[in-house]
Amino acid sequence: MLAIKNNIMAGNAARHLGKAYDSLSTSVERLASGLRINSAKDDAAGLAVRELMRADIAVLQQGSRNAQDGISMLQTMEGAMGVIDDNLIRMKELAEQAATGSYSAAQRTIMNAEFSEMADEIDRIAGATKFNDIAMLNTGTGSVSIHVGTTSTIDIDKVNMTKVGLGINTGISGQSSTFTDTVASSTSGAYFTAVGNDVMVKIQFTDSGAGDDEDLISVEFTNEGGTAGAYTLAQVVSAINAQTQALGFASDGTDKNYDMASVATNSDGTYSLKLASRGSSDGWTIQQGNATATEDATMTGCFGDVSAALDDSFTDVGGAEYAATTVAAGVNISTAAAAATALTTITTAINTKDTARASFGYKMNRLESTIAILDIQSENLMNSESRISDVDVATEMATLTRTQVLSQAGISMLAQANQMPQMALSLLR
Repeated sequence: MLAIKNNIMAGNAARHLGKAYDSLSTSVERLASGLRINSAKDDAAGLAVRELMRADIAVLQQGSRNAQDGISMLQTMEGAMGVIDDNLIRMKELAEQAATGSYSAAQRTIMNAEFSEMADEIDRIAGATKFNDIAMLNTGTGSVSIHVGTTSTIDIDKVNMTKVGLGINTGISGQSSTFTDTVASSTSGAYFTAVGNDVMVKIQFTDSGAGDDEDLISVEFTNEGGTAGAYTLAQVVSAINAQTQALGFASDGTDKNYDMASVATNSDGTYSLKLASRGSSDGWTIQQGNATATEDATMTGCFGDVSAALDDSFTDVGGAEYAATTVAAGVNISTAAAAATALTTITTAINTKDTARASFGYKMNRLESTIAILDIQSENLMNSESRISDVDVATEMATLTRTQVLSQAGISMLAQANQMPQMALSLLR
């Protein structure tokens, strides 16, 4: 029917043109983004599956990086254990050297000093080696869990490569005594004061069983030290060690020099003076008095309070002011017999270290295998996600071409349809 009020053909052409234009817009968007699914309306179910896959891919890729970080951590620890290995080998070499009878006691003392330094360095390495502030060589308890993109983890046990963990605590048996009656709030504050005459303190460790008493140490403090005769704890420690570091050598060549005094930190944050014997001792005597033996002296704040006394003595027998603790002998090479024992101890320590080092090695191999499978899983999931989400360029280009033709035809037909009502004017003339 020829009509001029409603142009049905133009409306129909416009509707088809709109559908073609929408299809053309979708094809352009897909080809521009490279994705078949750009919004939920493109494929709601496909979008949900794709997003889950993308989450899984991200987790797997991060898990692979976690495993790589785990390998880096283990390489750091294993490298430190390589240095510990070198130190243990040197310690065994020194023990073998000291075990022979062709060296003197003085020479073994020098060897033992290096032997102890090697053990201390092993202890330092075990405590100082860290990865992201994580230490793995200073304790035998605990583990580090490496998340590798799954609900399960790869746990790496910590190992104890300290002197205690390896069983190579060094040192010679002895007796240590800590002063607990007098404490200082700091090592730089006044610890005691000498008033009047100069004060003499005499210290001697004794061995009642063997009758082999250690050297008597005499330390003089003047009443002019510091301010008004005041001495700090650090000065007391320094004065005592100055005497024990000047003992020289025994008749058999043994080096007797050592540090007798040190600072003990108490649980309440205060400090006390600690004295330690050089060798094996079961008793000790401390005497305080004036230095000239002709005038009285007053000494307050340390070694008990001494006032106007020429010879006040305190011993470990019933001395409540002092606590005596026996120090067990550690591994050493100060004698041929001790060196022979040290050889066995160091061998055991090397075996312990080798076991721990090997455990890090196969954990690294396991992590490398984990990285390989995670990368394969990630790759396969990416392929699956691509088939769901990515646009098929060839197919979409064909669709684009078709919708372009339809759009152009629709525009042409719409123009023709808009001209149809004008045909009715010829009947009205």
